Amino acid sequence: MLGMAPRTAIAKIWDEHLVDTDLIFCDLHLVQEVSSPQAFDELRLGGHGVRRPDRTISTADHSVPTANRGLPIVDDMARAQVAILERNVEEFGIPMRPYRSLGQGIVHVIGPDLGLTQPGMTIMCGDSHTSTHGAFGALAFGIGTSEVGHVLATQCLVQKAQPTMRVTFDGTRGYGVTAKDLVLTMIRQIGTAGGTGHFIEYAGSAIRELSMEGRMTVCNMTVEAGARAGLVAADDTTFAYLEGRECVPEDFAAAVEQWRSYVTDEGATFDQEIRVDVDAISPAITWGTNPGQSIPISEAVPAPQSDGDERALAYMGLQAGQALTGIPVDRVFIGSCTNGRLEDLEAAAEVLRGRKVGVRTLVVPGSMAVKTLAEERGLADVFIEAGAEWRDAGCSMCVGMNEDILDPGERCASTSNRNFEGRQGRLGRTHLMSPSMAAAAAVTGCLTDVRELAG
Repeated sequence: MLGMAPRTAIAKIWDEHLVDTDLIFCDLHLVQEVSSPQAFDELRLGGHGVRRPDRTISTADHSVPTANRGLPIVDDMARAQVAILERNVEEFGIPMRPYRSLGQGIVHVIGPDLGLTQPGMTIMCGDSHTSTHGAFGALAFGIGTSEVGHVLATQCLVQKAQPTMRVTFDGTRGYGVTAKDLVLTMIRQIGTAGGTGHFIEYAGSAIRELSMEGRMTVCNMTVEAGARAGLVAADDTTFAYLEGRECVPEDFAAAVEQWRSYVTDEGATFDQEIRVDVDAISPAITWGTNPGQSIPISEAVPAPQSDGDERALAYMGLQAGQALTGIPVDRVFIGSCTNGRLEDLEAAAEVLRGRKVGVRTLVVPGSMAVKTLAEERGLADVFIEAGAEWRDAGCSMCVGMNEDILDPGERCASTSNRNFEGRQGRLGRTHLMSPSMAAAAAVTGCLTDVRELAG
């Protein structure tokens, strides 16, 4: 409109979905087994149905076993959660990608797999890592269980607009530096509370050069910096990824024309501006118990700066000044909604090809569709020949469910997104890193700079 002030991509999406003051419409609602049971109970108590089942999709991901799927689920809680979800979605007419089907997977992986996740959308789910979908130029964020019930009943959410932040990644990634290293470095730079209450837009040449999988990794971990949502404006990379997928609009060219409008205008302002020097980034690894406690793998564990740092060092069994390289690991986990996509598996397979793992290694694809593609491309053969366990899709060790759990005191090299105390099992110690770094640890049996295995 003539004379309209420049707007951010976030503002454009927000304004388009504003139904009333602090009330926004939800384009896509993702439902899983852990955060939804009470929400469905609320529907029954209130005598409500699901307002837009056509804008809702469900799957079981957190609780599902990733091995022995031909057998009944052994874990009582997991079995009950999956069964309750199946009953609820059948009763309320919600589409589901069932457990044991080829359509099942982590909800933040199957949305992009299917082309359900699209630019300009508002996307909600009872899971904090809903921010993943922002990689497509969508405004996506996690909601609480009571909010899940509200969205199911009304297809709207009471939500105030948040302050905005732009994080610009300038520079060129060096060898071995991945999207995971970019986002871990950003969180270390601004802190785990640095983005609190904000919507973040990621920008800069290093972001534009990322694949969609890489962008999803960055947006996935937005919440680990305290932010509400993260977004990368859609571009030709986005459109190429979406083209031909099951749920994209039939008139794809017209959709792309509309999607191109969801970009930040020249001159639009943000409440905060942050810059990250990509040239200075090396493969990163966490030493502590939150994603902000990370360092380049080549550096020594830093001196504690707070009581929290002291506690983290004690929990992780580390000392200031100690090198991380060479520290033995007991397990390796490659998977999660952060790094369980095809590109992530390809990166891990590249390191493992022709080598053998020295410790127990679980490779868990993010969806059964990803698993199928990995098998068709021979990646599964690489993992199996290396001695890794090739699993079915699910959250697995990221949330420490079923048998995919650390024993007390075990140390894990993990591609997941959280490393707080007990995340992967009581008294388990988790180091976050990229898939290639995790694969290097699997080969050597210790924390390793993947660049040392080059060539």
